[in-house]
Amino acid sequence: MSYRPVLFYPATCYHVYHQGNAGESIFKSDENFKYFLRKYSEYIFPIAETYAYCLMPNHFHFAIMLREEEAIRKFLSTRFMELHPNKISPALKTPEELAKAISKHFGDFLNGYSQAFNKWHGRKGRLFSESLQRKIVDNLFYFRNLIQYIHWNPVHHGFSKTAVEWLYSSIHSYISSMETKIEREKGLALFDGLNGFKDFHRRSPDEKLFLALAY
Repeated sequence: MSYRPVLFYPATCYHVYHQGNAGESIFKSDENFKYFLRKYSEYIFPIAETYAYCLMPNHFHFAIMLREEEAIRKFLSTRFMELHPNKISPALKTPEELAKAISKHFGDFLNGYSQAFNKWHGRKGRLFSESLQRKIVDNLFYFRNLIQYIHWNPVHHGFSKTAVEWLYSSIHSYISSMETKIEREKGLALFDGLNGFKDFHRRSPDEKLFLALAY
């Protein structure tokens, strides 16, 4: 049975995740991780608030909330005109048309990264598995546990002993005062502040919840 992606709708929260084709590595160097985040900043931050992320050697996770419809439409239209100055930007009249445009924008981001990765590492072919995975996050309990799940993912997969040890995650944006595009203040408010965030993250995720959130 083929996978039918959940549609992207404005002002909606999502768990977005993806993995390498057949479990292949999608990050092999520090520069790969950094380049991916730079491209994410260019493509996705303008259309989505980001509450958590974690990049691991063969997959990644994001907790996002798409911005309001007007902001998304404005950005996608401006982007289209920059890339195609002699064409008229699509009207995107229906929610489904807008959802497809958002999905294509995510695809353009990942395709651009894939092309750069293939060039760096002398490879050809598909880097990611077929479809970008996403699930709608429809309540606060889910969202709080999703953020913890994402930050604990490197521990679960054996990439690090603690969540803080893993460099390529948004947990560092929360526990420090570093400049960030992560929605730190809004994210901390979900845990009643920094102390609540730290307390929530000190304990291992509930095993049943972890399995339910896992792809």
